[in-house]
Amino acid sequence: MPTLFDPLTLRGVTVRNRIWVSPMCQYSILKKDGVPGDWHLVHLGAMAAGGAGLVFTEATAVSHEGLITDEDTGIWNDEQRDAWTRIVGFIHSQGSAAGIQLAHAGRKASSWPVWGYNRSGTMAIADGGWQTVGPSTIPFPSYDPPLELDHAGLDKVVADFAAGARRALDAGFDVLEVHAAHGYLMHQFLSPLSNERTDEYGGSLENRARLLLRVVAAVREAADADTPIFVRFSATDWVPGGLDEEQIATVAAWAKDAGADFFDISSGGNLGQVAIPLSPGYQVPFADFVKKQAGVSVNAVGLITTPEQAAEIVESGRADAVMMGREMARDPHFALRAAHELGVDIDYWPQQYLRARHPLPVNA
Repeated sequence: MPTLFDPLTLRGVTVRNRIWVSPMCQYSILKKDGVPGDWHLVHLGAMAAGGAGLVFTEATAVSHEGLITDEDTGIWNDEQRDAWTRIVGFIHSQGSAAGIQLAHAGRKASSWPVWGYNRSGTMAIADGGWQTVGPSTIPFPSYDPPLELDHAGLDKVVADFAAGARRALDAGFDVLEVHAAHGYLMHQFLSPLSNERTDEYGGSLENRARLLLRVVAAVREAADADTPIFVRFSATDWVPGGLDEEQIATVAAWAKDAGADFFDISSGGNLGQVAIPLSPGYQVPFADFVKKQAGVSVNAVGLITTPEQAAEIVESGRADAVMMGREMARDPHFALRAAHELGVDIDYWPQQYLRARHPLPVNA
């Protein structure tokens, strides 16, 4: 079995290890124009310098209406593309691969940022918000109802993802991820709890997956043959009658046929406050199930916090890589620390940090 520090080749991209940075919303575009800035350069760049193999951006909207909040990043115009180019260049300079998570928030769009405001739920149009869209008019709990997307709107969503993919590749990104988790638009279509359509985009699992598969195929067509495409799934809605890992394994196999290469397995996010039994690595069994049931490559996420835990997940074969968010925010140099603590000799310690390679200073 591979180890945590073995490289992994995905199409034309070789990632130096199996410790990857999960997308983390930052709510830091104070100009509200979707253009990433210095915060994003330092936030993502620190984790590249810290040894991560693959560094993902936060959920990056493919259209203005797809923003979660008005302080999120975008990839729907050339100014945003050019700003990402600078950030991707630094990530590459540190030896990491750069991934972008292409996203549309659907009924969870136009929400107040998590920090900086003492408000939550839908941002009213009078406050700078906008009309949201979704598969049906069912609102996310405590949010305003969305408009049901018509066929022209669905075609626009597909076109926006394809255009975002092309801009992302022009900016230099190595990996593209379609966000189909955490209650955002693709997840809303997949789940019978948020999709009550009676046309070819609702009802059966095949119909509920139709928009996602169109998006994956469009992103695959927009990308070159060397570009890996990921899909992030929520493997369960954590309530009876919702999505579960068996359905997601089926959709993952379909998505692979449509052009996806790798699957990022998370959970929840579609129904507001639900009981989730949190524990270290609590989502790893979902990744393991999808990997084996669908015969696909996956990464695991969720309360992975120690080098030993991360190594065991990969070495046991339950996932091909781990993706970390909160632990990376606490320690952007987690990968360097993991190499030291696990006794692995790596050749990508930044020269500036070599004096920190040992627990006690040597000739400091």
